[in-house]
Amino acid sequence: MEIMSKYLLRQKLKTIILFVIFYTIGVAGIGIPLTQRLFIILIPFALLLSFIAILLFHKSLHSKNTRFVFFTIILVSYLVEAVGVNSQVIFGKYIYGGGLGLKVFGTPLMIGIYWAMLVYCSASIMERFRLPVVLQVILASILMIIYDIVLEQVAPFLDMWYWNGNSVPLQNFSVWFILALVFHGLVKWKKVRTENPLASAIFICQFLFYASILLFIK
Repeated sequence: MEIMSKYLLRQKLKTIILFVIFYTIGVAGIGIPLTQRLFIILIPFALLLSFIAILLFHKSLHSKNTRFVFFTIILVSYLVEAVGVNSQVIFGKYIYGGGLGLKVFGTPLMIGIYWAMLVYCSASIMERFRLPVVLQVILASILMIIYDIVLEQVAPFLDMWYWNGNSVPLQNFSVWFILALVFHGLVKWKKVRTENPLASAIFICQFLFYASILLFIK
């Protein structure tokens, strides 16, 4: 049993190191003009790979609650984003570029998976602390807003989405926060355990990835 535990720990550490290298190469690739477009095209595949890796390290992937929560977040977030971008009412006035891959109704199919990954990762970080559930939900949602503040500044450069007048409305962050609260509340309500060392690492890697690109373009 101890040997198996050590083996799993080594596998986790190896995977985390691989993703650190993976995102570091991504920053370098986008920073080089010759390979910049290629690496931007690869972003949705990198996000999907990260999500799959997180799922593989989730302890109760086959539980009904876990499947229900992931499916609900993916579906609801996609529908909200689709209505938002087509009505220009929910988040503000914006359009999606090609940086997140295939679009249906002007909305990338990847966006729902992206939401699910961010909710899970931020919940995983907060679950490390012995805090009341309500506080975990609020702090995890704030963590997502901090992530989004950085992401919004590099999204146009990465051809993800574009805001009318190149200005991100406060309304966007308000709706993000409300949705994050609802989704995190769902995670806690359904008692989905998010203890996952890879989730925290990938969240941090992505945040630093966008922060590094922000420094590059500024």
